[in-house]
Amino acid sequence: MIILGTNSIKDTGYNVANSVRFNDGDSAYMHKTPGGDGNQRTFTFSCWIKLGDLSGAHRTIFSVGADNNNTIRMLVRSNDKFQAYCAISGSDVIDYQTNRLLRDVSAWMHLCLAVDTTQVTAGDRVKIYINGTQETSFSTTDQPDQNTDLPFSTNQMEIGRRHDNTSQFFDGYMAEVVFIDGLALAPTSFGEFDEDSPTIWKPKDVSGLTFGTNGFYLDFEDSSALGNDVAGSNNFTVNNLTAIDQSTDTCTNNSCVINSLDNYFYSATLSEGNLKQTANSGNYSFGTSTFGVSQGKWVVEVKIESGSTVRNVVGITDKVSTGTTNELGSLANGWQYAAAGSVYNNGSDIGGSYDSYTTNDIIGIYLDLDNNKLYFSKNGTVQNSGTGISITAPSSTTNGVYFFAFGDYGASDDSVNNVNFGSPAFSISSGNTDGEYGNFEYTTTITGDSASKTFKALNTKNLAEFG
Repeated sequence: MIILGTNSIKDTGYNVANSVRFNDGDSAYMHKTPGGDGNQRTFTFSCWIKLGDLSGAHRTIFSVGADNNNTIRMLVRSNDKFQAYCAISGSDVIDYQTNRLLRDVSAWMHLCLAVDTTQVTAGDRVKIYINGTQETSFSTTDQPDQNTDLPFSTNQMEIGRRHDNTSQFFDGYMAEVVFIDGLALAPTSFGEFDEDSPTIWKPKDVSGLTFGTNGFYLDFEDSSALGNDVAGSNNFTVNNLTAIDQSTDTCTNNSCVINSLDNYFYSATLSEGNLKQTANSGNYSFGTSTFGVSQGKWVVEVKIESGSTVRNVVGITDKVSTGTTNELGSLANGWQYAAAGSVYNNGSDIGGSYDSYTTNDIIGIYLDLDNNKLYFSKNGTVQNSGTGISITAPSSTTNGVYFFAFGDYGASDDSVNNVNFGSPAFSISSGNTDGEYGNFEYTTTITGDSASKTFKALNTKNLAEFG
């Protein structure tokens, strides 16, 4: 049994290798200025996104225009509605806002906006599709007049930022970003429903499409040139994005992250695609992973980044946090490895030999649910001489699963954890893999309780085979 987002855990046939991780705190975005006008009335924009920040800000996916009065934008608004917007000479020409809320931070979703102002029927001029299905429920539906010329021309295009604003940056992941200049396409040009699971929408190869004068296809497979247009020469310049922002968390292999919806009690700041957690000082609470598991062997690494007082805690739990004084190790089925060098369960130090840890140390969490054992490591050395902690069988826990958990135990400074589920937001020097889908600083094979055990990165491809 597993708990995870709405993406397929099956092999889709067509695989997306990479995405880009946008961190709004870095003011990260891409831009280009077209060399020609292109088509002014008809276009399609398609992309896959996985949301990160849900802090109540507008998150711009794509924008183009001369200024705020002449602009085209698609974004997730601060109220979590998807919006397609266009203004010409200061007047709203297009304004579609969905009633649907986009708040799932555990899964990838496909967005497709098709615009054709030449259509006779007003309702056919703007079409929005989410995961292959056309949206029909909107809070706002301002439609363009027939044959309206949209403000493309040679105005700058941007991915991940509103073009006339130094805020409203996107936060999360993007993959398979496509702009079709001159055609209004159906979402079936970019994806398809799985034949065995017909409610699951999955991507397909778009390389054979006709992209048009200003069209482009960004696949993010070249870490040294993330803005490379693999369909032609409409390359984007990147700003505040580096090779480490290339991710293997994609719409065909969804990776676990920290759950920003499980953040009420400890009020942490999550960043770097929900892989970096800055805990709120004074709170004794914790956050959990987006995936919960009940079988298999899984590994997570946590690189410690803190102030002068290190009060980080890492471990596992069978349920989300329930209060601001609810430490991870105070729960009956929660185990906490604290920076001071102790492991706690149900409010008590369980004993054993565990080293203290501090800034720049990397802590490994090895969860063996085939034998109901838990191991910790520090900088590659398995603690307690390899003797594991016996944990309650998942079937006897509150939710039937375990989540990885991260937090602090209260201090005047903030504890910071950089979590690596297999596609890290920090540099890996050793490059140990889990066989195919995870990249770690230290080995994923350990000796635990006198047996060699191999652990896997927590993503949907590994879950399909080992979960």
